[in-house]
Amino acid sequence: MTTQYAHPETLVSTDWVAQHKNDKNVRLVEVDVDTTAYAQGHVPGAVGWNWTSQLCDGVRRDITPKPDFEKLCSASGIANDTTVILYGDNNNWFAAWAFWQFKLYGHEDVRLMNGGRKKWLAENRELTKEEPKYPASKYAAKNPDLSIRAFRDLVSEASKSAKQNLVDVRSPAEFSGEVIAPPGMTETAQRGGHIPGAKSLPWSKTVNEDGTFRTVEELRALYDGVGVDPKKDTIAYCRIGERSSHTWYVLKYLLGYPNVRNYDGSWTEWGNLVGAPIERTAPVKQ
Repeated sequence: MTTQYAHPETLVSTDWVAQHKNDKNVRLVEVDVDTTAYAQGHVPGAVGWNWTSQLCDGVRRDITPKPDFEKLCSASGIANDTTVILYGDNNNWFAAWAFWQFKLYGHEDVRLMNGGRKKWLAENRELTKEEPKYPASKYAAKNPDLSIRAFRDLVSEASKSAKQNLVDVRSPAEFSGEVIAPPGMTETAQRGGHIPGAKSLPWSKTVNEDGTFRTVEELRALYDGVGVDPKKDTIAYCRIGERSSHTWYVLKYLLGYPNVRNYDGSWTEWGNLVGAPIERTAPVKQ
């Protein structure tokens, strides 16, 4: 018998979206690294958000500032009581980042579409190139909830003390130091390797072939198998924070781990820090 996710209310199926996409209080948002895929066809009624330009502060290398997040939500017709359904490319990497940012700013009802854009396309569901226009809302974000965000000082402390789980969700080749970044990726670091004490559990192991999340039992077995203690506080990291927001969601909302944080500085910060220790291992067979 399959155990229910810790917070099943934060996940909806493609069927649910097809049935509720026109609901007055539901807003669909496709979040991709850019809006190229969105322009080629998207779920009817979905607005498109560009992760690179709209969900990051490219000057300060930070999350979207509160006033900008409020403007983005307002322009998309999202109110504080709107049910926001997020989906996107790359198995919901950037949708999970947006989910994390919505929670940082205190939005109550935000959910992921299980399987993301990949599953919607695989099921040959309806697509449109029409960009919807919604009346602007008055969105008021709360002050950032930093209990779900990790900064480098906390990560350094976690690495030294081993009192928290450090989960590296990058590929085995990135973890070992064999490569610094996936092919074609521009955000990088001076050094390859991983943070001392981190456990390697690539984000990709948490999803099925169709992009949907694995069962609770399968997920627990994965993290138990690499020695991640569910009773400890946990910090997830990757290269720029988007894959680790996916794992943050898995650990916090699907498995119900207490006190999970996303280290969005991730390897592009740690791998460039002067004096920060790193570890390298022999290349891992993938």
